[in-house]
Formats: sequence, structure tokens, C-alpha cells
Amino acid sequence: MTELTTQTGGGFLSREEMDAARERLPIVYVDVVPVRVDDHGQVIAVGLLLRAGEDGQIKRALVSGRVKYHERIRAALLRHMEKDLGPLALPRVPPAPQPFTIAEYFPTPGVTPFHDPRQHAVSLAYVVPVEGDCEPQQDALELTWFSPLEARDPAVLAELMNGQSTLLLQALNHLGV
Repeated sequence: MTELTTQTGGGFLSREEMDAARERLPIVYVDVVPVRVDDHGQVIAVGLLLRAGEDGQIKRALVSGRVKYHERIRAALLRHMEKDLGPLALPRVPPAPQPFTIAEYFPTPGVTPFHDPRQHAVSLAYVVPVEGDCEPQQDALELTWFSPLEARDPAVLAELMNGQSTLLLQALNHLGV
């Protein structure tokens, strides 16, 4: 759940307006597990970002971001994938994407496995194959590709922030890898 910019116009609120909204209602997000697939559609790699958290720690993360007012979910997925993975990532988002799960992030730790100290957020989680060259953009420092087995390693899962390790495991289970 990272969103460093709160641009005005185009569906974004000012920093003050966003803070006020976060205090009053859940915010809709998308979380994306980017994957590479082979010629048979089998997942061969899972992409995890490296980001600097709000606490200054460097952590792994999924592609994630807010859905703008009057924005379709598919458009939000494409926008955040381009924002984090670069314009040449070539994500294969279907015309009518279906989340593999829904995650509720709460400001209070322990309500669910997901925690966001800023807000109550509802996130639709997707697995999206990418075919192009990925270059981390904006606040993403690096993208590392892990095999599905490596992605399940407890050391890798411990590097994910805010409960996203749970989402990653759910995605891998959903894919049967």
C-alpha cells in the first residue's frame, strides 16, 4: 500500500483531503503479483519490488496502489504496473480481470493479516503475467524475479511488508505452484 503522490485533478485528492478521507472511510486499492509464464502458461517466476517503507526500512512489496475516482479496475492495474514496472513491462491484463482474493488492510494491527497504519483499505488482489522488460520506476528501487519455490522461502516472505506475504502465498496457492 504505497502511494507517495497525491496529485490534484484526475481523481486524486490533495494531501489534506486524502488524510481526511482516510480517517472516515475505506479506500480501494489493487495489489498485483507480477509473474512470468512459460509457453504452456505455467508460472516460472514471481516479481517482487524492493521499496523504502515509510519507516525508512527497505522491504519487498507487491505492485500496489489506489484506484482513482471514476477509474476502472483494469485501468488502475495497468497504471500501477506501468508506474512500478515501467512502460515496457507489457502486462497481460484481461478485459474483465477477476481478483484471486480481497484483502482488508486495517490501521489497527492484528484485525487481519494485513496492516496499513494510515488507513482502512480494501484491496483487490490480482496475478498478472508480464512479457516485457521491467525497469523499476518512481519509489520502486528494484525488481527481483523469484521462482515460485524461492518466493515461498520464509526469508523472502519475511521481507514483505504489511502482511503482503499472506497475499503472495495465497496467489501461489491459487496458481497451484
